[in-house]
Amino acid sequence: MEFQLSKEIQAGLDAARVDSLRKASRLWLEVDGMRYKVLRHWGTGFSMEAETAPQLRGLVDLHDGATHLFQCLIIAAQEEGGEMQFEFKRATKVAQKPALDFEKAADAPVGLIAHDAAI
Repeated sequence: MEFQLSKEIQAGLDAARVDSLRKASRLWLEVDGMRYKVLRHWGTGFSMEAETAPQLRGLVDLHDGATHLFQCLIIAAQEEGGEMQFEFKRATKVAQKPALDFEKAADAPVGLIAHDAAI
């Protein structure tokens, strides 16, 4: 037996779920200097509140609080349950330090002590 809720009850449940996600999430997007709240994130995309989600497409930066997580190329996928879902075409993890242009040996010294010949 399949059980269906009325449209009003389903809309209320969806609104309550989105409100709960909005309060719990620390994720946000930065696009052209503007910030947008992200409700949730998964391996291949993320979702935003459907009512306030702008028509995004292209390059965006995904943050968790103050931490820059990914630079992403995105497309809008679908709207479902009060959420606008976006998919990643590319999501590049942001490094916290510059990339090395050489291989660093595992047994390399941490530092060198200078020896001054004039002493």
